[in-house]
Amino acid sequence: MDPTLGAVAIIGAGSYGTALAISLARAGRTVSLWARRDVAASFMREERHNPTYLPGAHIPESIRITADLADAVKDAKFWVFATPSHALRDAATLLASRVREDLVVVSVAKGIETETLLTTSQVLGEALAPMSKARIAVLYGPSHAEEVADGVPTAVIVAAPDPEVARSVQQLFRSAMFRVYSSTDVVGVEIAGSVKNVMAIAAGISDGVGYGDNAKAALITRGMAEIRRLGMAMGADAATFAGLAGIGDLVVTCMSRHSRNRHLGEQIGKGRSLEDIMEEMKMVAEGVRTTKAVYAMAERFGVEMPITTAVYDILFNDKPPAEAVRELMAREVRDEDWLSPYANQ
Repeated sequence: MDPTLGAVAIIGAGSYGTALAISLARAGRTVSLWARRDVAASFMREERHNPTYLPGAHIPESIRITADLADAVKDAKFWVFATPSHALRDAATLLASRVREDLVVVSVAKGIETETLLTTSQVLGEALAPMSKARIAVLYGPSHAEEVADGVPTAVIVAAPDPEVARSVQQLFRSAMFRVYSSTDVVGVEIAGSVKNVMAIAAGISDGVGYGDNAKAALITRGMAEIRRLGMAMGADAATFAGLAGIGDLVVTCMSRHSRNRHLGEQIGKGRSLEDIMEEMKMVAEGVRTTKAVYAMAERFGVEMPITTAVYDILFNDKPPAEAVRELMAREVRDEDWLSPYANQ
């Protein structure tokens, strides 16, 4: 173990939380993994795998697994929140009294809180107050849990308001097969990494209906235009959307067989109901809640997001996918311009 970096607590034993714990342990870090249910924690401690969320991946003996939240974080310098975004506030609130000055908090949850339209770092900033917001980071990028756990070469980005905090997280997570870049554009990284799930649902719908590569390429490209417009309206750096959190994560989420959001969209495109699909899925497809939030954010910031609107109408207003596509294709023609946040919406 490497005591110089400090211990890390992973809060949430879903697929990504478990995969990050495995990656960190493989790199020699001191890791605790918190599971919400006692029965799940006990099973993983004894059997050293997580069949519900990450089947086939071995959990190293060095990872301490517990269902006691206070116990999980007691010696940790880094808290990594890997809960679903809708559970993030409750988990953080339970830990607010344990915040220390030397603590670094990292969110790997991708989503927007539907009730408040806050990003995950903003939720943590409220729930963990008076902790300094400069010590709250986000770690996003094209990094499917299955491949992270398998040690497949992966590159991600960490963003924090304080460059030193970002670099500390960078050093914590970096390993032979897990490369970490750093940034201070927290808003850009979060918007890119969250809204891409909406576009992944759109890409899945396209697959389910039976459209081809042309349609998928158009969705990815114009989807990124929407993500960039919203992010820039919120003060993000345009360059962020050309990087790992932007085009990198968007491509992998729209294309991969591992993508839960793409899978959900594909089933919608095949004619199944949202309720039936959600009922059978073991893991959360963040894009469903995120679609509601982003639809509201587009109105708040005055940004036109036609693909997001189409996904919203398909999911929540029962609009047939073919009709939504016809409306997208019939929109007024215009020039393509990537330089302005509002041009050619």
